[in-house]
Parts: sequence; C-alpha cells; structure tokens
Amino acid sequence: MKITNLTAFYPRYRQPLAGWRPQLWQIVVRVETDRGVVGWGYGGGGLSALPIINGHFRQLLVGRTLESRTDIMTLWDELYAASIPYGRKGVAIMALSGVDLALWDLLGQAERLPVYQLLGGQPRTRLRAYATGQESAWYAELGYTAHKFSHRWTGDPADYDQAVAHAELARTHFGQGALLMVDCYMSWDATVTTEMARRLAPYRLYWFEDLLTPDDLSGQAALRGELGSVLVAGGEHEFTHYGFQEVARQGALDLWQPDITWCGGITAGLRIVELAQQQQIPVVPHRGGEVWGLHLIAASACADLAEVLPGTRQAQPDPLWQDEPQVTAGYLTLSDAPGFGVTINEAMLSL
Repeated sequence: MKITNLTAFYPRYRQPLAGWRPQLWQIVVRVETDRGVVGWGYGGGGLSALPIINGHFRQLLVGRTLESRTDIMTLWDELYAASIPYGRKGVAIMALSGVDLALWDLLGQAERLPVYQLLGGQPRTRLRAYATGQESAWYAELGYTAHKFSHRWTGDPADYDQAVAHAELARTHFGQGALLMVDCYMSWDATVTTEMARRLAPYRLYWFEDLLTPDDLSGQAALRGELGSVLVAGGEHEFTHYGFQEVARQGALDLWQPDITWCGGITAGLRIVELAQQQQIPVVPHRGGEVWGLHLIAASACADLAEVLPGTRQAQPDPLWQDEPQVTAGYLTLSDAPGFGVTINEAMLSL
C-alpha cells in the first residue's frame, strides 16, 4: 500500500477549551493510499503545524510504502531526522504526532484490527478513567472513582486555603477510596509545594502535577521524596523518548505523563513507556482517555488510569470525533473496531 496524499486541517471548533488559541489547539491529519484506505490522526500545534505537514512531511511521505508497524517506526525516524533543524520539540513534534497517529490508524484500517492489537501483547480493553476539571460533585455523580482538580498559585496566601477547600470538597464527594490529584500547571515553586504538601496531607492526594516548568528538571528532582506519599508528576510538555531520556537521567519525576497527540504519537509513546519500564516509573498519559492514548494504555505497561475531561454540566460537546468510548461506572471500554475506532465529523473540517 502506497501513500498518495497527506493533509492536515484545523477544525472549525465552536467551543475551544478556555485558554486555547489557533496557534496551540489540536489539528486533524488524513493520510490516503492507492488502495483507497484512509487513516486519520490527531496532532497539536494548531495553525502553525499545518504548513509542516502539508509541505515538508507531505513531500517526504507521498509515494512511500506502508505494510507493517516497522514501516511506521522507520517513517517516524525519517520525519524526525528531517525536521531536526527546526524541530526536536514543540510544534514540529506536535505535527509529527498527528502524522504518526494517522499512519497507525491507516495500518489498523488496512489490517481490520484495532491499534491496540497491532501493538501486540495481551490488551486491557476496560480501563479506569479519571475526571479532570473543577466540578467535583458532578464527576462523582457520573461514577468516576478518580479525580484531578486544578489549582493556580497567584501569590496570595489565601491560595492555600482555596486548595485545601477544594481537596476537602473532592474527598467528601468521592469518598476515602478514590484517587485525588491536583494540577498546578507550572504555577507553584518549591516553597509553595512543600507547604501545600503539609496542608493537603489529610486528603491523601496521589500526585502534584506540573509543579515547575519542564525546563527545571533539577528543581523537580529535588522535590521527590520531600512531599510525603505524594508523587511528583509531569511530562505533558516533554517531547519524544529523547526528551524523556533527560527526565530519566535527572530523576526529575515520580510519574510520567506524555501526551500522545503532542510527544510524537504512538511510536514515541511506545519508546517512552519502554524507557519508563527500565526506570521503574509509572506512565499515565496526559488526556489518555482520548482514543489516541487509550490504545497505548490498553496494549502497554502504562498504569490503568485514563484522563477524561468531562467539562461542565452546561457545556455542549464539540463532536469532532464520533464513536469514542464513553465512561460507564468510572471505566472506558475499547471496541474491536479497526484503527482507533473513531470517525471524523467532516463538517467540522475546512475541506
């Protein structure tokens, strides 16, 4: 099967998540072949990623043969090497992620197999979900048994009380057996983190996420073991297994969270998980409840925990991808549909 075309689109989002802009938000990638089989992928980088895919990557991929997972990994290595002068991290790898995922979907469609079966091993098709957001009571009503809320440090001492109040609220609604986590989004420092660990100790949080910037690996490493039982988590802003090699070298994180639509796709995800196994580090992909991360979790040594963003009671979902697994009683169940098992709402693409 030969690749005949590669196209990236920026969807017509009606309700992008707060804070996202066209320069950052997700893109859709379509790869076509001479056999009529089409694969779809999901990448990052927004409008900035489109010329990378529609220009450079298309030139490199059109006419290439795709028959096996080895071919996908070979193409990944070639695209990575070709984009090194302007890539290695950031938008170029976010673009590569979308291409890689489209190739995995393409192979699954051609073989009539779900991606998790292409990855080998004994898959786990029923996976525990955790809800990320601020509406703790509603998520508990929906049946989740794990929950992550956000907290941003502004410099006001009252921020400590706000974090404690939300942790107390979440623990009250979810009960003592639930997993609770907090996402700091690079707003805490070492002093804030240690004080938060002290004040939040009664609520037994599982991890603190994105404490410092991804460039301050030594600072994060210094916090490990200083927060009681709380894990130092992060990695959504790290790219490829090469980036995670440095995370491992510095011993920066207790738990890794690569985003499969940003870090280099399934191919990079497999290599990151393998590296994490060598370091005995758990992996919980960022936004892992989306099918792109869910298939990797199902077929690899990732922890049985998949992030879902339910939004709010009032929000109307944007139906970009159809037939996605839905959370039932706190779990996601993957189908045996070929590829990633989803279809694109083409009305949202600028065709």
